[in-house]
Amino acid sequence: MQGIEYLRNKLEVYRQGALKRQRIYDMKDDHINFGITIPPEIRKMFRSTLGWGAKAVDSIADRLVFRGFGNDNFNINEIFQLNSADILFDDAKLSALINSCSFIYISEGDDGFPRLQVIHGSDATGILDPVTRLLTEGYAVFSRDEYGNPYEELYFVTGRTDYYVDGKLVDSVENNAPAPLLVPIIHRPDASKPFGRSRITKAAVYYQNYARRTLERADVTAEFYSWPQKYVVGLDPDAEPLEKWKATVSSFLQFTKDEQGDSPELGQFTVPSMSPFTEQLRTAASGFAGETGLTLDDLGFPSDNPSSAEAIKASHETLRLMAEKAKRDFSLGFLNAGYLAACIRDNFEYERYRIYDSKPKWEPIFKPDASTISLIGDGAIKVNQAVPGYFGKENLRDLTGVEGENDGN
Repeated sequence: MQGIEYLRNKLEVYRQGALKRQRIYDMKDDHINFGITIPPEIRKMFRSTLGWGAKAVDSIADRLVFRGFGNDNFNINEIFQLNSADILFDDAKLSALINSCSFIYISEGDDGFPRLQVIHGSDATGILDPVTRLLTEGYAVFSRDEYGNPYEELYFVTGRTDYYVDGKLVDSVENNAPAPLLVPIIHRPDASKPFGRSRITKAAVYYQNYARRTLERADVTAEFYSWPQKYVVGLDPDAEPLEKWKATVSSFLQFTKDEQGDSPELGQFTVPSMSPFTEQLRTAASGFAGETGLTLDDLGFPSDNPSSAEAIKASHETLRLMAEKAKRDFSLGFLNAGYLAACIRDNFEYERYRIYDSKPKWEPIFKPDASTISLIGDGAIKVNQAVPGYFGKENLRDLTGVEGENDGN
């Protein structure tokens, strides 16, 4: 085992990146706007904010609705339901999409029933078993002091959870679970990135910052677009200087000829066009949409004609594939959490292979409209005529997301 000190240092290495992605999601990141034409003091007056990073995360998080486990032979659904399942699943998914992973902390309540709590990826880490996707040892920060330093810490090993306060061990709780009671929920893991990848990628951050710079330059240019710069040539050197504000807002100005009978000439500089900024912003939006699987409609560039449900679904094919992949990743994490929680509840170390009889169930990523449900019904009738009993209420619900009238009873 590596020990708690190793995991403390490991968390500090990855924490800054996780906090940065969280700030981008919260639209509180400090964006350094470089440029060679706009003075820094003017640039600070027109700081822009853009929520594309949050849109990239929420576009998938809001579509992933975890229904529960089918063939639930260990009664895992009850454990999750008694731990505010709706909030628990949403919190775990959202944090994993932002930070690449989140963690579910399992403890035993006063009544002996397992308690589940989500810890964000910026406050926990561990050593991952590449086969089971459980941890061999884990570490989490439960609370921090006013300076951001860890105050309450948890160290997890198989069969024991140690509780530290201000760096000192104050309690150690033993359990009969076959793995540490800290379960990772990982988004898009692979061999090179075992703890997954965030939806807020470097490319997505670049396109968002590109769009922000464009908006800031457009704001500065809009000042000159609204009040074009004017000039007067040929004024007598002894003439009284014009008040800038009066010359700008006045609807009528009077100029007289000088002693030689010459009169001043009035002029106005060419007004800068706002069109290049619109095109730049659209280019940034196209790049961001391609990186995240969104469409220009999602980013505020609506098409002329409203789309049907099928057209919207077709245009989001890349997003659908990304969401399907997220489903598979999160299903394993939720199943592992339920498995360890069942061991705690029953005070028995179950064999892990038995848990895979339980199948995670999700609602459809795109809810079908009435015409699509009708087509599915016609298709189900024809398939059942060829293969009797092939379609039932369970797999039809998987397709439509519509619960039968008596299913909730």
